[in-house]
Amino acid sequence: MQLLMVDTKDQVIGYSTKADCHKEPVLHRAFSVFLYAGDRMLIQQRAMEKYHSGGLWTNACCSHPRKGQTTEEAVKVRLKEELGITCLCREVFTFLYYHQFRKDLYEYEMDHVFIGEYHGEIMENPEEVMDTKWISFEELREDVLRHPENYTVWFITALPKVLEEIENRRSGG
Repeated sequence: MQLLMVDTKDQVIGYSTKADCHKEPVLHRAFSVFLYAGDRMLIQQRAMEKYHSGGLWTNACCSHPRKGQTTEEAVKVRLKEELGITCLCREVFTFLYYHQFRKDLYEYEMDHVFIGEYHGEIMENPEEVMDTKWISFEELREDVLRHPENYTVWFITALPKVLEEIENRRSGG
């Protein structure tokens, strides 16, 4: 699988394998999908077998677009693969983040954040997801503040702006 290496303006500058992108700090394109219903957000607990952040709570779905695939196409594919769902999502912002998990494992991503409203059933793929739950925005804010070690780095980074976007949508802003 070839991921899209990008510059800081999110312009594609080449392609590399997922393993190579994460073995060295190579900036590449990623996406994070946040789903909500009313005043609750769907979060997933990553499968323990994931190459990093296994067992941590995060947004509904995240991954990388592949060579020849738009980010929007990748979002649809991964939502189906990870959660068994189809949901209309809209890109709301991007952010760049860097994190070193260990000597030879990095996240250096231009993350495209998508938001969608979803009210249907969820069918977790056990290879990707250990658990899912709906949690109120307020309870989530409090838990992230008290227990950040239970959440992925990108989730903590994106969550405040995502909640602001959702609340603006709901208030007609």
